[in-house]
Amino acid sequence: MSPDESDPVEDTRLRRWRMVVGTAADEPLGTPDPGHMQGMDRSLAALYESDRSRRGGLGGSAPSVARWLGDIRKYFPSNVVQVMQRDAVERLGITKLLAEPELMDTVEANIEMVSTLIGLGKAIPETSRASARALVRKVVDDVERRVADQTRAAVTGALNRAATTHRPRPGDIDWNRTIARNLKHYQPDYRTVVPEHLVGHGRRAQHLGRDVIVAIDQSASMASSIVYASIFGSVLASMRSVKTSLVLFDTEIVDLTDELEDPVDVLFGATLGGGTDINQAIAYCQGLITRPAESIFVLISDLYEGGLREKMLARVAAMTAAGVQVIVLLALSDEGAPAFDRDIATALSAMGIPAFACTPDAFPELLAVAIGRGDIAAWATSKELAARGM
Repeated sequence: MSPDESDPVEDTRLRRWRMVVGTAADEPLGTPDPGHMQGMDRSLAALYESDRSRRGGLGGSAPSVARWLGDIRKYFPSNVVQVMQRDAVERLGITKLLAEPELMDTVEANIEMVSTLIGLGKAIPETSRASARALVRKVVDDVERRVADQTRAAVTGALNRAATTHRPRPGDIDWNRTIARNLKHYQPDYRTVVPEHLVGHGRRAQHLGRDVIVAIDQSASMASSIVYASIFGSVLASMRSVKTSLVLFDTEIVDLTDELEDPVDVLFGATLGGGTDINQAIAYCQGLITRPAESIFVLISDLYEGGLREKMLARVAAMTAAGVQVIVLLALSDEGAPAFDRDIATALSAMGIPAFACTPDAFPELLAVAIGRGDIAAWATSKELAARGM
């Protein structure tokens, strides 16, 4: 081997030592090349070169912790991930935080904290899991109180409007709307309105008005979206007029529909990070659709497809052609859209399906627009949501 040629075995050995030693070895060994190795290096440095353990608690670092929990699943095998998660629990002071009530009282229970806890999942010690669930329960209950009534009112109103009929049974006549429509038939001599056209509600509310299928990408950037989607899913599942299904996916699919009675159970069934196979998830959801014209499919994803891109787009096109109302959200949170695949978003837009980030406060209205078969793109633009995604 000439002096100018490098030894691959030696290069690999040096890179491994660089990863072990950390950034202190930058000068003698060099920094990792951009890409996979650099991502691994950042993930290791965030945990083992951090001084968070001396500060204690999580505080405002929770969002970056949630992203880190997703990154390590991307860069390391599962056995290494388990070790790093356990180390994170210790170094971030989470065990102490959850075990001591006086410390629990000092922590702001918010969406970011919930994202961190569900990202840690099984790494949380058994002795601390009850406290972790209690903290998550507090946040979930607060959010549910905020959105539940608005969601039920929006969905019920939209279903009633969608079920309007001009041949109502006597008990289903909407007299206010009937009178308004027939004012031109007012008879002055009799001081009455002759209702030539009746307006009323059908009896759809006694049956299933819509099937709502929500599929959520478990990428690390979707942590807050999973929290909100689980809560909305639980609210919808409590309504007899709506059949709700909730599916979480990465390269595997987890159907958590049976857990919707309690969104906390849904959240602790999530696994943040890892790969993404949107095509596989949509294929599964297609199998749940039995009434296409009465179905709403909500995909929440950053659209970075690790599976078959063209097949994924073809499945969405087939859903739309069958009459399914398809909604694509880049995020369901107050944080706006994360980084997302603009090529796929553009391809969806060409099908008439806009991809945008939606706030939790706007989501009930979005559902109402979808139930009424309204123009979702125009609605998103009017709410200045489309600009947050495209």
